[in-house]
Formats: sequence, structure tokens, C-alpha cells
Amino acid sequence: MDNSSWSSPLVLHSKAAWENQHERNQSTTEEFILLGVSDQPQLALLLFVLILISYMMTLLGNVTIIVVSQLDPRLHTPMYFFLSNLSFLDLCYTTSTVPQMLVNFRSAHKSISWAGCVAQLFIFLSLGSTECILLAVMAYDRYAAVCQPLHYTTIMSPHLCWVMAGGSWLSGITNSIVQTSLTLQLPLCGQNRVDHFFCEVPALLRLACADIFINEAELFAISVLFLLVPLGLVLVSYGYIGAAVLRIQSAEGRRKAFNTCASHLIVVSLFYGTAIYMYLQPPSHHSQNHGKMVSLFYGIITPMLNPVIYTLRNKDVHGALRKTLGRWRWKQRA
Repeated sequence: MDNSSWSSPLVLHSKAAWENQHERNQSTTEEFILLGVSDQPQLALLLFVLILISYMMTLLGNVTIIVVSQLDPRLHTPMYFFLSNLSFLDLCYTTSTVPQMLVNFRSAHKSISWAGCVAQLFIFLSLGSTECILLAVMAYDRYAAVCQPLHYTTIMSPHLCWVMAGGSWLSGITNSIVQTSLTLQLPLCGQNRVDHFFCEVPALLRLACADIFINEAELFAISVLFLLVPLGLVLVSYGYIGAAVLRIQSAEGRRKAFNTCASHLIVVSLFYGTAIYMYLQPPSHHSQNHGKMVSLFYGIITPMLNPVIYTLRNKDVHGALRKTLGRWRWKQRA
């Protein structure tokens, strides 16, 4: 092609238009403004206090589970292996969003860099998707323990536990790569004000200045795969567990078993229920204020409750804690 063609007015105009569009998109990638509840300063202060307390409780509870599960040989079982995975996941899950959120609550300029937003989006998606699968894996572990007690150690072999845990993490990371890539490809046309507490797919889709039908369809399909399918497996597992519990002759045994199942199902309902509300409807149909608040439940409240409901009420964990603290005090005196 003749190089002189680049000097034609049409080509120069097209090139200039592309460069202007590129510059507008580049301006959005420098930083995002996370609006949160910036229009309600009193609510921002209240949320800052509540989220800070929740985060500290999340750190304390989940670190305790990981440390005790590693130090006490009696807790080297499939159940506590998966609980340690869940605790580590929850620590990373909350840390990916909460510190930045707390800073923005007390800052006049509520921003996050483009790289920080991408990292937050990728990590939050990865760990959230992993938790969806891991909760179903944990329900299967409980099914094997209650319904197949004589074959439990054979069924839940160390190899299978590692495969199931690894599969959960790999599935979550793969899903995050797909969703993050599709979301970042959308043109923003200069829009960088995110009406949310952190960078999340539904909030970022609302910034797009292009047709997002494909993104919404993909988000819906992935959400069915990672939310409804695992939830169905959890409910089926607990259906079998409930039938097995009803066959227990001892009333006290039935009561303890049902309490354990009810506690697990409360957390499962809270996590899956709020996530389903956010992801199993088109983002354009969301109530933005409701969506922001609902995201706090599965992003902050559930990770805080997991240690309390899953293990800190457990007598084995209480015993392991007393044993660990006893050793620490003995070393201090020595």
C-alpha cells in the first residue's frame, strides 16, 4: 500500500478518533472511585466500626482454626483438613477487600488504582468460586462420616482429600480468569465511578458503554454452575444425613446431630443465598443499594461466622485449644 494513503483526511480522522477513544479508556484505567456510602457519612462511620470488628474476629477465628488443626494430631482428619482450607480461604477472601474498604471509609478520596481493582476482582472471584465448591465438598465429607461410618477412612483417603481440595481451588481460579478477562475487555468510555464498596463484576458491568448481553449471559451460566449445582449437592448430602440421623435411637444423639446440621446449613444458606441474589439476575436489574449491602454478607459476615459455627462450638477444638494454651503457658513459665 502507498504510504501516502496515511495522509488522507479520512484515515487521519479515523486515527485521531481511535487515539481519542484510547485516551478516554486509558483515563479510566488510572484509578476507580469506589462510592460505597459516600453520600451517607453517618452510615459510613457505623459500617467502618462494624466491619473492622468483623474483620478482627475473622482473623482471630480463622487463624485459631488453622493453628490448632496443625498442632493437635487428633485434628488431623479430613474434616479439619477441609476446615483449614476454608479458614485460609476466608482469611485471603476478606483481606482482598476489607483493608481497602476501611481506608476508603475514612478517606475523602475513595479511590483504588486500576491494578488494585483488577487484583481485587481476580482474587475475590477466585476465592468466592472456590468456597462455593469447597462447601459442597465439606457436605460430602459429612455425608460419608454419618452415612458410611465404617468405610469413612477408606472413602475419604488423604489422596482424595487433596484431589477434592485442589479441584476446588483450580475451579475457582479458572472461573476467575474467564470472568475477569471478559469484564476487563468492556469499554468504559471515561466512566470510573463504581457504586460499590469494592471491585466486583456486577458493579463493573454497570460502567460499560457497550452491549453487555454476552457478559450477563456468561455470568448467569457460570453462577448456575458455581452456585446452584454445589447448593444442590449440599442439600442432597444433608437429605441423606437427615434420614440417617432419624434412625439414631438415642434422642440426645439425634439432637446433637441435628444441631450440627442446622449450624452448617445456616452458613450455607447465608453464603449461597446472598451470592445467588447478586449473581443470578441481570446486573442491570439490581437495586444498587441492596446489592452493595448484600455483598457484605457473603464477603465479610460469612467468613466471620464460619469459625464460630463450624468449629469453635466443637468439643474437639475446645480440647485442642486448652492443650495448646497449656503448652504455651508451660513454656512461658519455663
